[in-house]
Amino acid sequence: MDYIKEYRRFIYSHYLADGVRITAGVLLPSLILGYYGHLQLGIFISLGALCVSITDNPGPIHHRRNGLLICSAMIFGVALMVGFAMPVKWLFMVLLPVLCFFFSMIGVYGARATAIGIAALLVMVMMTHESMSGWQVVYFALYILGGGLWYTGLSLVLYSLRPYKLIQQAMGEYVLSAATYLRARAGFYAAAADIDESYSELMHAQIDVQQKQDLVAELLFKTRSIVKESTHTSRILMMVFLDVSDLLERAMTSHQDYRKLHSYFDDTGILPEYGAIIRSLADEMDEIGLSLISGKRSGYDTGIDKELVTEREHLQQLRVKSLNPANLEGFISLRHILDSIDDIAARIRTLHQYTSYDRNLKRIKNDTPDPSKYVTRQTIDPQQFWDNFSLNSNIFRHSLRITIAAFAAFIIGQLLPFGRGYWILLTVIVILKPGYTLTRQRNIQRLVGTVIGAAIAGGILFFVKNNTAILVLLALSMIGGYSFMRWKYLASVVMITMYLLFMFHILEPDDFREVVQERIVDTLIGCIVGFIASYLLPPIWEREQIGELMRYLVSDIIQYFESVAYAFTGAAYDQQVSKEKRKAAWVSLANVTDAFNRMLSEPKSKRRDYKEFHRFVVSSHMLVSHFATLTYYADTLQPEYIMPDYDPLIKASVAELSAAGRYLENPYTDPPKKNETNPLALLDQKINALMQTRQQELREGVLESAGKKYLSTFKSITDQFYFVYKTSQDVKKIVRTVGV
Repeated sequence: MDYIKEYRRFIYSHYLADGVRITAGVLLPSLILGYYGHLQLGIFISLGALCVSITDNPGPIHHRRNGLLICSAMIFGVALMVGFAMPVKWLFMVLLPVLCFFFSMIGVYGARATAIGIAALLVMVMMTHESMSGWQVVYFALYILGGGLWYTGLSLVLYSLRPYKLIQQAMGEYVLSAATYLRARAGFYAAAADIDESYSELMHAQIDVQQKQDLVAELLFKTRSIVKESTHTSRILMMVFLDVSDLLERAMTSHQDYRKLHSYFDDTGILPEYGAIIRSLADEMDEIGLSLISGKRSGYDTGIDKELVTEREHLQQLRVKSLNPANLEGFISLRHILDSIDDIAARIRTLHQYTSYDRNLKRIKNDTPDPSKYVTRQTIDPQQFWDNFSLNSNIFRHSLRITIAAFAAFIIGQLLPFGRGYWILLTVIVILKPGYTLTRQRNIQRLVGTVIGAAIAGGILFFVKNNTAILVLLALSMIGGYSFMRWKYLASVVMITMYLLFMFHILEPDDFREVVQERIVDTLIGCIVGFIASYLLPPIWEREQIGELMRYLVSDIIQYFESVAYAFTGAAYDQQVSKEKRKAAWVSLANVTDAFNRMLSEPKSKRRDYKEFHRFVVSSHMLVSHFATLTYYADTLQPEYIMPDYDPLIKASVAELSAAGRYLENPYTDPPKKNETNPLALLDQKINALMQTRQQELREGVLESAGKKYLSTFKSITDQFYFVYKTSQDVKKIVRTVGV
């Protein structure tokens, strides 16, 4: 790991910016009002700011603004309801499960709605810690509301001062994830490469890059000031986004039969050289990403161009020395890989220029793309809430689980002879997530982080007695805790534990040890309650629901393939439609891959046939990569490569995939009758004739000829169709094995 790069990535990232903003929003009311002798009032306002800050996730400014205002209203209402209900125990015992269930169920409307629900439940927990009645409740609710509105105003003002900063930071993260994707690609070229492991790394990288791309697309196309006001900065950011997306698509077109390549060229050393150049390009992408995040210009390493020239020479020397009829196919693949690397290097040179924000920079495609091609619009439909009232809905099961666990946590807190049970309730609400994997991770991380944070804070407080120094450490711990919250949860828990203990020490120095013991013990009890709740009412295991995602993926794959394949038979080709189908296929593939990764973290008894699911994910990834290569050729397709001979192979591939889709929909579907005709026959005849001619030329010592370029391109195209057909057959066999 390059720690300097990681440091630069963090120091300029939106994670740190979020941490500083949240810390300022939460700490300033307490510091200012405490200075004037109203510390308790400042703390109440800070609590409101803290709750509302949870919803301030990256996104279009109007979404953030609406989320902040709605959250402020929600926490005000919850504070009033819980405050008046608390003195009447039976009434609160009724209200507690109602609030837990409702504010968990609103998660059906997305991540921001989920954050609003968590904020509301945090206010509910706070009210169980306070003892108020009458007008005290109203005043407290107003202070909470004031804190929420204060934070909302601060966030909006900071945005107005630097409206493009968040997009630049998110764009930089997108470029950095693209660099990780390139490194995963480089793994296929390593000496003694583990192809299966390389596919796993590639799929992880694909999920991450898809998520980053979706966030940037949402920020770009749902921010009205960027879409409607064509400023120079907005145009540059749009060009960066489009060029990085094109670069990723070009990288996907370099997919090959890597096992066969290694069998041809492992003894030559040329494949590791390709991998080294790709890693160098990934390093360049890192620099571009870091430059976008920091706002500084990056520079291109011209040494890469020299490496490419050297590699061309090496390939030519290897052709002269080793090219023969047996490895002709491999040399064609090597040339196409090097062409792809060369093309990516040219795109990276352009991206470096964009980081200068030079007003003379222009892009061939100047038109702003249609936002609907990149983002989906989510509407708040009340029916969606009611449609999820079923045990078949994961969010419904999660809502029931958190309701039961929270109720149990509150009862336990009331029965224990020590502590103030609200921390048990808080732990349960924070760690329980809709998925088993994330809940288990949060459970462990929260417990471990609490112990580590308490130990570090205890050690510091043993030696440091100056309250000013402790206050500085508190502020630094807050910044770290909120900066890592969406990135490194364990580190976040450690730092949040430290800042809370520093705060309790300043407020109640005499009870500090009791506070430490209470936090650790209550956290342990909360984790146990959450763990038990996860097993009493488990989520829908990924094994049970991945079949539906696989069915969507097969359907999207077929549509993507048909949108590009028939162009080679002479049908009309719509490039924009093909891009839409490609995006849909990649999103579906990311969903299936993500579900498979979650399955691997579930109990062994719940991940039956996981090896076959892995084969399905890998095969699907191979298919989409081959489609991307066909798309590359279709975009500049010459008439001599258009012929009806492709039609039988296209229809046969679609038939195989359609049979897989039907089986996923109904496992009792009768297997289709075997096709008596050979769909490869027409293309085989043509390619064999061309290969024989070229092999004869090689035997005669003719390295260059008029038919060489035609054969190279034609064989590359037909190879993609061959790979698609073979892999489609594999997909059909796999889905009939897993029994979803």
